[in-house]
Amino acid sequence: QAGFQVLKAYDGATALHTLRRERPNLVVLDLMLPDHDGWDITRLIHSDSALKGTPIIMLTARIEDHEKIVGLELGADDYMTKPFNPREVVARVRSVLRRTNGSADDSADQVLRYEALALDPYLRKVTLNDQLIELTRMEYDLLRTLLSSPGHVFTRSELIEASLSVDYEGLERSLDTHIKNLRKKIEPNPRQPEYIQTVYGVGYRLGQR
Repeated sequence: QAGFQVLKAYDGATALHTLRRERPNLVVLDLMLPDHDGWDITRLIHSDSALKGTPIIMLTARIEDHEKIVGLELGADDYMTKPFNPREVVARVRSVLRRTNGSADDSADQVLRYEALALDPYLRKVTLNDQLIELTRMEYDLLRTLLSSPGHVFTRSELIEASLSVDYEGLERSLDTHIKNLRKKIEPNPRQPEYIQTVYGVGYRLGQR
């Protein structure tokens, strides 16, 4: 009814077969599947070079914060708990697709640079000293947000909303974990970061003012 073509799979094996054959634009993934749970499917998607860019919205009856954190740290783009309103599903699908596909204006495709770091939104590629850096979707979205305004201090809630398009309470610790992993990939010395600076009591910024 919302204008999307929907493909269905009732177990993990069928889901993976459908993903590889049809290459959908987005996956709404139930955690409680026969033969493979949603976390296994998420890992398999991100380990497949042809599928790893596919956005994932996790769907589950579990409501504990740590379940959400695990799902997001595995690379899910959003997380919904049952029961839910079908209109909310459509709204979240559209939100994730907008974010992962980028906006329509020309500036959305401009390469973002800071010193030796470069992010190409069109190719969805990050390089450091011209060397390709492999990032998870969450790490990429966080870095893109920080690169959009070097020197600007982003609060933790702003970074969560910018990278997930939703406001999740209790995810600050998960955010810190993603920042730590991102630093390991781009910083010469992650313990003394040159790029991603912590602003204590507030959040993070890229570089100094």
